[in-house]
Amino acid sequence: MIKLKKLSAIVFASVLPLLLSGCKAVMLDPKGIIASQEKYIILFSAALMLIVVIPVILLTLIFSWRYREENIKATYAPEWAHSLFLEIIWWSIPCVIIVVLGAVTWISSHRLDPYRPLVATNKPITIEVIALRWKWLFIYPEQNIATINFIQFPVNVPVRFLITSEGPMNSFQIPQLGGQIYAMAGMQTKLHLMADTEGDYQGLSSNFSGDGFSGMKFIAKASTPEAFNRWVKSVKKSQASLTVEVYRQLLVPRSEVPVRYYSPINKDIFNHVVMKGMMPMPDVTEGK
Repeated sequence: MIKLKKLSAIVFASVLPLLLSGCKAVMLDPKGIIASQEKYIILFSAALMLIVVIPVILLTLIFSWRYREENIKATYAPEWAHSLFLEIIWWSIPCVIIVVLGAVTWISSHRLDPYRPLVATNKPITIEVIALRWKWLFIYPEQNIATINFIQFPVNVPVRFLITSEGPMNSFQIPQLGGQIYAMAGMQTKLHLMADTEGDYQGLSSNFSGDGFSGMKFIAKASTPEAFNRWVKSVKKSQASLTVEVYRQLLVPRSEVPVRYYSPINKDIFNHVVMKGMMPMPDVTEGK
């Protein structure tokens, strides 16, 4: 039985690297200024915790070996119970770590506030986000276009996301660009991000919202300003318009929806989705 357990442990240790080889730690491969700072906080916090974890593991192994039953040379002190010097060490170090982590958390929570606009020389663009079941609707009010499950924006340009939900709560996230923010019905949340590297980045819903939520994935493409302008012009040539009737069709629950483009758009849709449950007013999404 013991040999079988050892063999299982060896096989597991051998296979585990192969199982993890397909995993991609996107949080540790940031492509935006917010994600880069979040990566630093993760690594800094992990390093601080290892100050305790590594010595504890090493001392556990050392004590287990030194004070094993067969080692008659080890000092036997059954009456020993207290050491002021050791007490100071194993209480002071964790306290210092907690103070440092608290300071880092306080500072970074304000500096990386998702509602805080990013400081940049380029003018930010605004993208309105509506979480539907189970797809993402993105509206560019300044460009007069809209998309399903795809967004594009220029590198080194701040992007201001205004986020809400039509129905269950979701969580909007582009891991390589920054943290997540909730999408809630009757509320507008904000998220400011900026990519510093061109590329296609995976976006998703990180909050369970029903059977089809796993299909709520989208591509966030960071491109040059010239490529972004060409893309906007191509979307404006779309044959589909985002009207009230089209939006009501999008409310039908459906997962794994392909990318779609709309232009022109009804610019009142986002505000009405936010406000319709808060005050008596004509509801554009219901055709009233």
